[in-house]
Amino acid sequence: MESIGTGLDGTVVSLVLIGLGAGFAAGIFGIGGGILIVPALVYVLGFSPQKATGTSLAILLPPVGLAAVTEYYRHGNVDVRAAVVIASMLFIGAWAGAALANHFDPFRMKVLFGVFVVLVGVYTIVEAFLARAAA
Repeated sequence: MESIGTGLDGTVVSLVLIGLGAGFAAGIFGIGGGILIVPALVYVLGFSPQKATGTSLAILLPPVGLAAVTEYYRHGNVDVRAAVVIASMLFIGAWAGAALANHFDPFRMKVLFGVFVVLVGVYTIVEAFLARAAA
């Protein structure tokens, strides 16, 4: 990322747009990192999948933890006990996943990510139709 400098070049503009889009999606849907930031960094800015994933995790830690969670908590929409348990296990799982991912080549990472996103999308669509049919 040699082109990040003090001026607003194309890379900085891309980073700003990626951040705004992912932040908006995180605020509405609770997603943004893996679904939006990682592919944007790979396909728009040419990051390797591993570098995009690591950067995405570094990006999300402060703003999501401080901004969106505070707002949801303020409205009584955070189960602190569940968050602590899941966060503890997320810490272990994220470390294990990162250790494994760093041994994969970029092709395998792209394929695995694509399969993951497709499966999540199919599940979400099927579940929505089933819930509507049951209503």
